[in-house]
Amino acid sequence: MAIPAPPVSANPQLTTTEAITPAPTTPSSPQSYDSTKKEGEYVQQDGQITYGYGSTNSSEDELYAKWYEPPDSYESKHRWDPKATWTTEEETKLRRRLDLKVAFVACICFAALQLDRGNITNALSDNLLTDVGMTTKEYNNGMTIFYLCFLSAELPSQMISKKLGSDVWIPIQMMLWSVVAIAQVGITGRSSFYATRALLGLLEGGFIADTILYLSYYYTAAELTLRLSFFWISYTATNVIGALLAAGLLRLRGHHGLPGWKWLFLIEGVLTFAIGAWAFFYLPASPTQTKKWWRPKGWFTEREETIIVNKVLRDDPTKSSMHNREGLSLVDLWRSLTDFDMWPLYLIGLVAFITPSTVQAYFTLTLKQLKYTTLQTNLLTTPSWILFAIGNFSCAYGAKKLNSRLLFVLVQPIWHLVFMIVLVVLPDHTNRWAKYVLLTLVQGYPYCHPILVSMNSMNAGSVRTRTVASSLYNMFVQAASLVASNIYQPSDSPYYHKGNRVLSGLSAASIVLVLFAKAWYIYRNKQKSKIWDNYTTAEKEDYLANTTDKGNKRLDFRFLH
Repeated sequence: MAIPAPPVSANPQLTTTEAITPAPTTPSSPQSYDSTKKEGEYVQQDGQITYGYGSTNSSEDELYAKWYEPPDSYESKHRWDPKATWTTEEETKLRRRLDLKVAFVACICFAALQLDRGNITNALSDNLLTDVGMTTKEYNNGMTIFYLCFLSAELPSQMISKKLGSDVWIPIQMMLWSVVAIAQVGITGRSSFYATRALLGLLEGGFIADTILYLSYYYTAAELTLRLSFFWISYTATNVIGALLAAGLLRLRGHHGLPGWKWLFLIEGVLTFAIGAWAFFYLPASPTQTKKWWRPKGWFTEREETIIVNKVLRDDPTKSSMHNREGLSLVDLWRSLTDFDMWPLYLIGLVAFITPSTVQAYFTLTLKQLKYTTLQTNLLTTPSWILFAIGNFSCAYGAKKLNSRLLFVLVQPIWHLVFMIVLVVLPDHTNRWAKYVLLTLVQGYPYCHPILVSMNSMNAGSVRTRTVASSLYNMFVQAASLVASNIYQPSDSPYYHKGNRVLSGLSAASIVLVLFAKAWYIYRNKQKSKIWDNYTTAEKEDYLANTTDKGNKRLDFRFLH
């Protein structure tokens, strides 16, 4: 997320009154952000605090501050102050409050999404297909419809979100899909199953990208990566909690003549509707718009608002280029769609998640085929989610700590390739517990999605591109799920030898794509540096003042990898 001054990367160089890391040592020209800096590190040189725009003297900073001054339409313009300073203690304390008030609530909302989106696998363990007279092929078709609708809704949802505001659209989405989730109680066959799958996909699509856009109002790029890790840990926790809930709710089978899976859809749908209704009144539009008639004091003091706004804009000044109720034009949409620098990440999102999505979709069915009971099946999914959470956090933390994103992304396809090869060569008569362990390890993989999501946001280079890029990336990930729902075929049951060979090949292809993306971004950064580094100070200032280059096409922008 960056287009601060020359050359920019998405790493914070925030204002503070405490010296921790020495600044660059060439005061005569604009300097690049230090790409090795991490969250919580700051810069001060010879007692002179930098203002966060990349230079080493106040006169240049004043020029950068003028070039990157937010437009009057920006909702937090009144808190913008290029010379504002604050201490590390103030920022750390404020970040903790943001984590509780914003990130934690986003995790709760995401948990509601996953509860309604993922409980279909729990319902399968209670003989849903048998009760309504469906085959696994028809189940595959229903999931294909869901993912098609989900990915089709991504871009329209982002367009609506930008116009209405994420704080308004997110709760509306939640309440609407919860109604459909409850309506699944009425599933009687193939047609009603297809209809509810389609509606859920249309209403849930775009939610993740909308929420990430909302989080970007409060966090810098480096902060966002780790918060997204927690975002997906909530996904994991929901699957664990959902499995435990299902183990209890499915035992209601027979009460009032209803099967357990109907009680599951009904109770969990009511729960998520309540969360959506609460979020409608809870979520503020921005850090400077937290006061409401039911919250007259708001969340933050004037000083705290100043810190939030300025740390975010110093990390990425383009976040002020659109206000939070401003829609995208068709020109903006087309420009973002054709941004070739973002496509390596989209392709990774497409290929890398087919393997885990395939195994996950059939995990409970496979355990039932291995003769585990309904209760055992739901409880046996828990270890994989615990491993998943550990891998998720470890990858995100390692990428942030070592400032090497794609190398940690590479861990996921290598992990899958190893275990898929084992599944391919595994004899059919292998003990069922050994098969369960292998499937659990495939499911408990080092999850690279939070890293890729934050990279999409960081490398977009503008709010317009970021809005579309988040949706496009999620569309490719959902397309992966769509493909995944058709890898395992009934003719290949119960061991899916052909399907596992396909998944092994896709895991190998993912490794190639990650390495290509790494090489591409290194090449693009060198290409820009070759021109930019040969500019004089006057030429750099002239470029910043007059360039028509936008977003990540600017010479002073650097891709993170």
